[in-house]
Amino acid sequence: LCPAGVLPLCRRPPAWDRAARPPPGLPLAPCRAFSDNKIQVELDESSGVAMMKFKSPPVNSLSLEFLTEFSIGLEKLENNRACRGVIITSAVPKIFSSGLDITEMCGKSMEHYAEFWRAVQELWLRLYGSNMVTVAAVNGSSPAGGCLVALSCDYRIMAENPKFSIGLNEAQLGIVAPFWFKDTFVNVVGHRTAERSLQLGSLHPAPEAHRLGLVDELVPEEKLMEKAAAVMAQWLALPDHARQLTKTMMRKSVLDRLVAHREEDIKNFITFISKESIQKSLRMYMEMLKKRKS
Repeated sequence: LCPAGVLPLCRRPPAWDRAARPPPGLPLAPCRAFSDNKIQVELDESSGVAMMKFKSPPVNSLSLEFLTEFSIGLEKLENNRACRGVIITSAVPKIFSSGLDITEMCGKSMEHYAEFWRAVQELWLRLYGSNMVTVAAVNGSSPAGGCLVALSCDYRIMAENPKFSIGLNEAQLGIVAPFWFKDTFVNVVGHRTAERSLQLGSLHPAPEAHRLGLVDELVPEEKLMEKAAAVMAQWLALPDHARQLTKTMMRKSVLDRLVAHREEDIKNFITFISKESIQKSLRMYMEMLKKRKS
């Protein structure tokens, strides 16, 4: 049975309220590769699988521009009847995504903080509630918001490199992961592991991340994309409607919680991030990053 009372997540109807595939005999919508400044997307119509690559060097930080392009890219794929799944990875060596762009949260206006946080919310709502099969091919380190992107996918495969790490390390920056980051994390690794990891701001090396269940598989770097394609094929072998309704059943309560408290969450973020103590912590962190680069 279709779950009742599903709330709309963003500007368009929720993915699970629409037919997954066109009726028999109707042609698939034409599609071509498209690329913005920070994200490249290619769709193989024969398989129905899109490849989304982050290409915002040096570290694929989630700036306002990046987040906007990401959400638009997902929306385009959702609206294309030829697309059933997307593999998300990085075109930048050794980094999946460094997470939220610190410069967007430091020394800006209240209006900017609100716009930025709404874009973070929008991306998560689209990705976590996506109608498509989503596979994260994590080919580099993925702290904080980068980890959230991977957590929001249906399946996570990580390159078997102990130098690569992943985790929600916000506590190290003096900031706090919001409730929907926490809920997503708990649903993947369990309450106790999430509680300890969030309080310590832990970044887990790939082998440890696999042991904790933060990623589903580790594979050699050169076989990462091959494995992602194989996993995608396995998931797409199932009838779309059954998989989508099951996904809705599992994720609906978490999605609905943010939808119901979205404006409150934005206000809480603005209040928190604009505190002088938090701004000082962010400035110190940025100075530390500058010294590392030099």
